[in-house]
Amino acid sequence: MINEVSRIMTAAEYAAKYGLHRVGARPGLVSYLKQAWGRRDFAYELAKSRLQSSNQRNRLGMLWVVIKPTMNALMYGFIFGILQGGSRGHDFPVYVVIGVFLFEFFAGSVTTGAKAITGNAALVQSLAFPRITLVISAVIQQFLTLVPMVVVMYVYCMILGTYPRWSWLMIVPVLVLFTMFNTGMALICARLTVHIRDFTQILPLITRILFFTSGVLFPVERVLNAFPFLVRLFDFHPIYQALQVARGSIMNGVEYPSFYWIVMAVWAVVALVGGTIYFWAAEERYGRVD
Repeated sequence: MINEVSRIMTAAEYAAKYGLHRVGARPGLVSYLKQAWGRRDFAYELAKSRLQSSNQRNRLGMLWVVIKPTMNALMYGFIFGILQGGSRGHDFPVYVVIGVFLFEFFAGSVTTGAKAITGNAALVQSLAFPRITLVISAVIQQFLTLVPMVVVMYVYCMILGTYPRWSWLMIVPVLVLFTMFNTGMALICARLTVHIRDFTQILPLITRILFFTSGVLFPVERVLNAFPFLVRLFDFHPIYQALQVARGSIMNGVEYPSFYWIVMAVWAVVALVGGTIYFWAAEERYGRVD
């Protein structure tokens, strides 16, 4: 008669048998996104509270939301208006206002998104939740900042002689695509910052370079008309396209190729999907942030 010797199960085998998972383990992508969606109220409330507290100590408070881009538009518009001379283009002041106000949304999204994990180390290490909600909350905060900026932007456009028309409503799909793109870029920057802490020191330089090379302050086809190859490259520049479509929707006499919408949509989807997967792949690393 053969005696059966019962084998002692290991802790890992017990965990597998009873459906236990390692603390901080990365869930599947679909499950991860479902968990993030379930915490959408947390992301929104966190964004709203931080927006309210960001300027609470300033005497002018939330007015700085529109004062800062207004001052930037005045300063850069004056300097670049003089430098460009006769090549400034049609309705240059309106051109600059739209460019500066919308670029502020991009710069704010990637800058605050990059610090979403490292800047919340205590929260990340003490609670279990999908860390992507912190980055999304940062983008929501910038979007809430953008809403009054867009209203003021329209007021400035009317003061400068551009009057309302139905095409102004096209700013809505532009901002939807631009927000998707910004979210994807913020997710990429957030993970890079976890791996390379010095990235937060480099990021302001990157955004400044993009500010001066994305057509925020100058019409590309006029300034770079001697370099048709460079002008052609701007047809696939996501930030430039968003600015040009917005300008074409608001300003009179500004035209853009219709395929810009297709390229913008592709950029938005690729950035959002790619950024989400790239960020999710390092989810276990965020709990060890120091």
